[in-house]
Amino acid sequence: MPGFDRSTAADQRFSVNLSMLFTELPLLQRPAAAAEAGFTAVELWWPWTDTPTPDRSDLDALRTAIERSGVRLTGLNFYAGQLPGRDRGALSVPGEESERFRANLDVAADLAGSLGCTALNALYGNRVDGVDPAEQDALALENLTLAARAADRVGAVLLIEALNAPESPHYPLVSAPAAVEVVEKVNAATGLGNARFLMDLYHLAMNGEDLPAVIDRYAALTGHVQIADSPGRGAPGTGTLPLADLLGRLARAGYTGLVGLEYKPGGPTSDRSFDWLPPEARAAR
Repeated sequence: MPGFDRSTAADQRFSVNLSMLFTELPLLQRPAAAAEAGFTAVELWWPWTDTPTPDRSDLDALRTAIERSGVRLTGLNFYAGQLPGRDRGALSVPGEESERFRANLDVAADLAGSLGCTALNALYGNRVDGVDPAEQDALALENLTLAARAADRVGAVLLIEALNAPESPHYPLVSAPAAVEVVEKVNAATGLGNARFLMDLYHLAMNGEDLPAVIDRYAALTGHVQIADSPGRGAPGTGTLPLADLLGRLARAGYTGLVGLEYKPGGPTSDRSFDWLPPEARAAR
């Protein structure tokens, strides 16, 4: 696997997504495994896919595992349905899923706030057969307004993400402009200004977008960046994306936030999937 340019790595701060990496381990063991690999920042999808309101003992156990490992939780998803799985969020889905999203808002925000996590990601949700897209979009704006306020209460930003059409054909936000349009609507509705674009370079590449142009246009609105190589969604160096060049461009455009490693490890254990990144570059300084 080609090495990642050390000078570029030195300019970045990385976090590890524990919902895609170290999944060979039980959830509560993953923070320590990330710390053992040299990382100090981690992020998570909502870990309890079956419930937006897990038992307090489960919340406390995760909080304790993170605190004891010495890593910092820097990003957390709101409840998003079955993810991984068929779902791509809940907030625009009328009925029970929307209610589950609302029930999760304070639970997720409180967990994030207790750990100093300053970014909460709200996945939009799939289109539903037989439901007017305009009705879903109105519900989405209502719920995202509530989410922005919940995030603001704990000093966090609200992230809104574009996915890719080949893997998420029923998800309506499959371009950077589409996601940014929602970001701007939420900020206009709340007046808080804390909604931000989650720029996932893998998803945008799968959509065939001009990544340098996206970076130049939207870096100032970007609250978080995630990477995986394409094709394959593996570690940098397993595909054809010039990720070092793209991250360098982001830095020159003024992005100083974390870069989330959200890729498939490509082997039985995740620790071998970090060979591209020098150990001294893994800590989020």
